[in-house]
Amino acid sequence: MTSEPIIHVRGARRRYGSFEAVRGVDLDVRRGELVALLGTNGAGKTSFVELVEGLAPAAGGTVRVLGHDPYRERAAIVGSLGIMLQSAGFSGDLTVAETARTWAGTLTRPRPVREVLAAVGMGHRADVRVASLSGGEKRRLDLALATMGDPEVLFLDEPTTGLDPESRRATWRLVQGMLAAGTTVLLTTHYLEEAEQLADRIAILQSGRVVRSGTVADIVAAEPARVECVVRNREGRVVVPSAADLPALAGVVGAPDVDRTGRLHLRTTSLQDDLFTLLQWADARRLRLDDLDARSASLEQAFLAMDDTGTHDTGTHDTDDTEVAA
Repeated sequence: MTSEPIIHVRGARRRYGSFEAVRGVDLDVRRGELVALLGTNGAGKTSFVELVEGLAPAAGGTVRVLGHDPYRERAAIVGSLGIMLQSAGFSGDLTVAETARTWAGTLTRPRPVREVLAAVGMGHRADVRVASLSGGEKRRLDLALATMGDPEVLFLDEPTTGLDPESRRATWRLVQGMLAAGTTVLLTTHYLEEAEQLADRIAILQSGRVVRSGTVADIVAAEPARVECVVRNREGRVVVPSAADLPALAGVVGAPDVDRTGRLHLRTTSLQDDLFTLLQWADARRLRLDDLDARSASLEQAFLAMDDTGTHDTGTHDTDDTEVAA
């Protein structure tokens, strides 16, 4: 992966009348890197990606893809791009193979139709009319056409929406293979597991701004780990310890919480040390920690915590379609 960004954005803005959907976004994506954009409905993900794809002009700032303004100099780079929109709008009267052949006619160096359909598991549906495809099959056809020209830069807007788990993972393998070959990918997704599996870096948008970015590890680092268990005595009865009953735990954040079932919940920034102390405490008192669950913070936890404390405009302008990032 080179240090030269393939996608370079500084201070990008986009407006719809008086509403500013993208508010000064900065982003660099380097060759062979996948950056995932996350955000709730109306966060501005699709509005921003359309600027980088060259489908709309920026109202301010700088947007460069492969060194060119993707809107004003689109002819210089369009042959190097692959774009998978949220909805492609294929003709329902054409078969899958006819649709793929038609698309291949627009490309300079298309891969064979049979090859690209097989890669997304659609080879057996080649003679089926598009109108008869399921929603998931249409998404796989979208992906086949977006990757048909072996693009240098690939834009994937919610690529696995509507896919079953097996097809989703097959899509991930296809994307990972393209990354290994040097393709640069900008992805929007509402599946946090997808971002964790694929992304080199993540950028989280709120109200048209990037509010947090970095690797998954960077983003979850600020969130505490969780320890949950049911404390029982030797007779098997639930024991509800108070904060004073528990040992001194170095990293515990906030007060311990016990839910109505008697399950103890702790949050800690020192998972290993505090779990060891808790186990020693239980052993010394002949207590059992049943249903013990100790885990580091997750991307979902970090996202939801940030969304709970984030600032959202009271006015709404839903520029993203069917996007729920949680």
